[in-house]
Amino acid sequence: MKIVKVEAIPFAIPYKKPLRFASGEVHTADHVLVRVHTDEGLMGTAEAPPRPYTYGETQESIVAVIDKIFAPQILGLTPLEREAVHDKLDRTVGNPTAKAAVDMALWDILGQAAGMPVSGLLGGFTDRMRVSHMVGFAPTDEMVAEALRVRDTYGITTFKVKVGRQPYRADVDACRALREALGPDAGLYIDGNRGWSASESARALREMADLGLTFAEELCPADDVLGRRWLVAQSPVPFIADESATRAAEVTRELLGGSATAISIKTARTGFTASQRVLHQCEGLGVEVVMGNQIDGQIGTLCAVAFGAAHRTASRHAGELSNFLDMADDLLAEPLTIEDGTLRIREGAGLGIDVDPGKLARYRQDR
Repeated sequence: MKIVKVEAIPFAIPYKKPLRFASGEVHTADHVLVRVHTDEGLMGTAEAPPRPYTYGETQESIVAVIDKIFAPQILGLTPLEREAVHDKLDRTVGNPTAKAAVDMALWDILGQAAGMPVSGLLGGFTDRMRVSHMVGFAPTDEMVAEALRVRDTYGITTFKVKVGRQPYRADVDACRALREALGPDAGLYIDGNRGWSASESARALREMADLGLTFAEELCPADDVLGRRWLVAQSPVPFIADESATRAAEVTRELLGGSATAISIKTARTGFTASQRVLHQCEGLGVEVVMGNQIDGQIGTLCAVAFGAAHRTASRHAGELSNFLDMADDLLAEPLTIEDGTLRIREGAGLGIDVDPGKLARYRQDR
């Protein structure tokens, strides 16, 4: 079974409301559907979400690098030759979500060929994950109302709160209001997207010391090397590296350099193959991980839950698996459903991705 064709299809679906955070905001899911075809009729599917403010990729660049560089390099290889595929992809620097989508599409093919769910091939620890919901910038009363609605509608009890605004006390007040509204048993952690300085971050953490936060993520830039180490050394909770640790080598540098004490794993940027390397690296060092979200659509969310549920360590904490709820529509023929605060993997062979042809025709941007 050999790879005979790779498609990169740009599509755009609006959000019902924009997600705002310190490093940007998203109004439309202008993603890329990636399909890898084999000579035996199997087709693997994944999704690449461009995030120019984080990785420098755009929808146009993802399509171009797959069509002009990656596809010609991997045609004729088999889906089992993942190391050979990555050897060729890695000759091109950057482009993490484009590479990740190709990788996950190949795993989808392997699952179909084996007649097994990809989650089972990866580890098969459980069939579901608890869900964490991301609360973006808004007036405090709107943030509280959203969290309560999500809790009451979907049973979600863990919330990741975007912080990093100026002045920092606006975010402290918002987190305090969320804690008061959600009660002491709700999980609450913060993500600054590098919006604060190290000193502002330290003051904010001190003022939120009584809120029972579980994690703090990327409060200040990792490039502020000494300031970041100073901050992490005094953080009362595990400090997550996310956009500063997008590859295994960066994970090593952030952890051993004292700039992080936990890691966010995002299949949208490391696929399944590299995500396993990062996960095993963290397990060996005794570092906690969280399954992060690249503001994924439902296809990307299916990939994230498949990986997270496959592994004991990755499924320990609630995964960020609900951003698709804010999209006006999606490409899946059968939409995902969150029930009792959990999201299940799809049963059947592969990833269980069934794209609705009518929706794809409506939202694709190349025709």
